[in-house]
Order: sequence, then structure tokens, then C-alpha cells
Amino acid sequence: MTPRSLPDAMPPAVLAPPCALAGLWAVRNGQSTANVAFAAAEASGSTVPLPGRDRDVPLTGRGAAQAAALGDWLAGQAPEAGPDLVVCSPYTRALQTWEGMVARAVGLGGPRLDLLVDERLRDREMGVFELHPPAALRTRAPQEAARRELMGEWCYRPPGGDAFTDVAVRVGQFISDLGRAAPGRRVLVVAHDGVVIALRYVLAGIGAVAPEELPPVPNASVSHWNGDGLRLRLAAWGDTAHLNSMDDIEGMTHA
Repeated sequence: MTPRSLPDAMPPAVLAPPCALAGLWAVRNGQSTANVAFAAAEASGSTVPLPGRDRDVPLTGRGAAQAAALGDWLAGQAPEAGPDLVVCSPYTRALQTWEGMVARAVGLGGPRLDLLVDERLRDREMGVFELHPPAALRTRAPQEAARRELMGEWCYRPPGGDAFTDVAVRVGQFISDLGRAAPGRRVLVVAHDGVVIALRYVLAGIGAVAPEELPPVPNASVSHWNGDGLRLRLAAWGDTAHLNSMDDIEGMTHA
């Protein structure tokens, strides 16, 4: 999959927020054990929740290989044009993605980047339905499933959890603070699909229309915004071209 270029033009009613970053990349974590378990549960109809906490869910072996492929991508960035600062979600799967990226990149002669961890980059919280497979809501709480359908995914807030609107609020605060704290920096964010979607919405500007359907964010994909010191413009969304090296990497890890 190649990056999908997007036009710079914006509807006149949208006010783009100022942002002094020179560039922004957003990476979704690699494949996690929950990704695999939820896909299997959806196929079988299982409603049994996964044990533990969402923030502790690790990468699979494939997710680790995806992280290494991201390291190839990072090592291939020109020093004067690629990321020079990393901000990561506190969740295990995001931290493991970054650890796999940087280990591979440094081994290939890539940069050692400063790392910060920010709680606002955590994944969307599902409250009482944390680590429940998709079928669980339909089977165990049909009225709640009906409310989710009525509200739509962007606005639906599970009991005790987040709507995407809540994620957008904390991500908006994060990006505002980041622009003031790191003007001129080129920043890599390693987080989750909900965070990447929220970044897209926040950076589109004040007055941007909330998405009726959430755009897909593949595991280990890279989305990119170019900065001119005044604002960030979306240049590519959900790029997975770097994962073409996955077969070679997985072959090395199993050798």
C-alpha cells in the first residue's frame, strides 16, 4: 500500500490551528495479541473478554516484525528531514513498537532519538467493556449495542470509557502543548489508531466535520503531516509501503 496524497485545499469555513512543528509522523502500534484474539472471537462469535488490562497488551511476533520494518523506514529518513524527537503512548504495545523500531534503526546506522512518554496518547478507553471482543456488546448488552449504533462510532461513549470526541480533546491539548514546547522540531508519535484518527481531526482545523465513518489506520502504518512553521498539512495517510520488507525480517527472526 502506498501513501495516499491529500489536497492542501481546505473549506473556507475551517480555521487551521497554528502549529510551529516542522513535521509530524504518527505511527500506529504493530499487531497486538488483542488484535489477533478479537479477530478470532469475531469469527467464532466468542464473547469471552481477554484477561488483564488493555494498557498491558503486548505485540505478537508479527507485530515485533512490523516494528522492525518501521525501523528500516526510520533508518532510511534523511537526518535533516526525518524525525528528531519521539513521543510515545504509555501502553505496552506502543512502547514495544518503538523499542523494536529504534533497535533496528540504530543497528542500520539510524538516529538515536530523544523519547518522551505522554499519558494523553493512550488508546481509547472502553470502560466496562475493556478487552471485550466486538460480539460481547451485541450479546451481553444489546441495549448498549443499539445505543452505539444510534450514536455512531465517533460519538459513542461506553460506560466508564471514552468517545472519540474525548480522545480528540486530549490529543488536541497534546498537540497544542507540543507545538509550543518543541517549535521547529520534527516529531514522531507512536500510539494507536484512535489517537491517529484524532490527530487528523484536530489538525484539520476548527470547524472540521467529524467523520461519519472512521478512516482505517493499519497496524504499523505511518501518517505524515508537513509543517511550515505555521501549520501542519496532511501529506500521506496510513502508509504501509515499508512493510514490504516483512517477509525478509520475519525470515531472519525465525532463522
